[in-house]
Amino acid sequence: MGLSKGVEPSDVLRAEQTIRAYVRQTPVLRTPAEDFGVGGGPVVLKLELLQHSGSFKVRGAFANLLLRAVPPSGVVAASGGNHGAAVAYAAKRLHVPATIFVPTISSPAKVERIRRYGADLRLVGRSYADALEASDAWRATNDALAIHAFDQAETILGQGTLGAELEKQVPELDTVLVSVGGGGLIAGLATWYGRRVRLVGVEPVAAPTLTRALEAGGPIDAEAGGIAADSLAPRRVGELVFRLVQPNVDRVVLVSDDDIRAAQRRLWEAIRVVAEPGGAAAFAALLSGGYQPSPQERVAVIISGGNTTAVDFDR
Repeated sequence: MGLSKGVEPSDVLRAEQTIRAYVRQTPVLRTPAEDFGVGGGPVVLKLELLQHSGSFKVRGAFANLLLRAVPPSGVVAASGGNHGAAVAYAAKRLHVPATIFVPTISSPAKVERIRRYGADLRLVGRSYADALEASDAWRATNDALAIHAFDQAETILGQGTLGAELEKQVPELDTVLVSVGGGGLIAGLATWYGRRVRLVGVEPVAAPTLTRALEAGGPIDAEAGGIAADSLAPRRVGELVFRLVQPNVDRVVLVSDDDIRAAQRRLWEAIRVVAEPGGAAAFAALLSGGYQPSPQERVAVIISGGNTTAVDFDR
C-alpha cells in the first residue's frame, strides 16, 4: 500500500479492510446528557476501552504489522504503556517477536499486559521520551521494525479506522471529543472526518502538547506530567500528526487532573465503566464544562482506554 500521496480517507478504508479480522467493533452507548448532569442532546460514548489490549492503540499496531514488511527479528516499540500493550498483543497474534520499552511511570496494569502477551519488556527511565530514546539506541544494533506510537502513517491509518467505524454506527454526529497525547488518534479521526464533524481535542493542563503546537505553528516541547502521564504526556505531538490535525481540529480543551478524576468517578457511578485517566480525559471536558454543547448538538466522546487497576476513585 503506497502512502506517497499522503494519508487519505481511502487509505483508512484499506487499513480497515486489512485489520478487520483482528480488532473488535467496539460498542457505542447512547445516553441522555442528564445522566451525567450536563447540557446538550444525547451523548454517545464510543467504548474503545473494550478493544483488544484495553485501548484503541491495537488498531494502529495491527496496521503496522500487516501493512509493512516485518523482519525476522520482529518489532520494537516505545510506549507510555497502551501502545506497548497493543504492539505486544498484535505481535503475539501474528507470531512476531516484540521488544517493548516503557518508562517506570507506566501503570502496573499496562506493564502486566505487556508481560502477559510475551513481549521482551524493558523498563527504562521516567518518561515516554526516555523510553523512546532507549528504543532508538537498541534498534541501532538490531534490524527490528520500529512501530512509532503516533507519528507513523500506518499508526495513524489504524487509529483512523475508529472514525470509519464510529461514522457507520452514528452517522449523524456534529462533534467528536477525543483525548490527545502524541496525537495519533486525533490525526486518524482528522484524516477520516476532515471538517465533516467538529473535532475537539482534549488535553491535560499538565501535558498540553497539541495546544502548544497550535500556538507555535508547529510541534514544540511542552510540559509532560499529570495523572495521565503514562498515556497523554509525550514531550510534543508528531510532525505528521500536526500536518493532519492543524487544518481539521476545531479547538483544544484543557482539563485538570481533578477534572479527569471526576470524569473517571462519574463514568463508574453512572454506567459502571472503568476508564483509565487518559481514557476519561475527553469525557472530562464535557463533565467539567470545558466544552459546552448546544441544546441539540449531537456529541460523541471517545473513551479510549481502560488499562487501570483502580476502581475506588475516592482513594
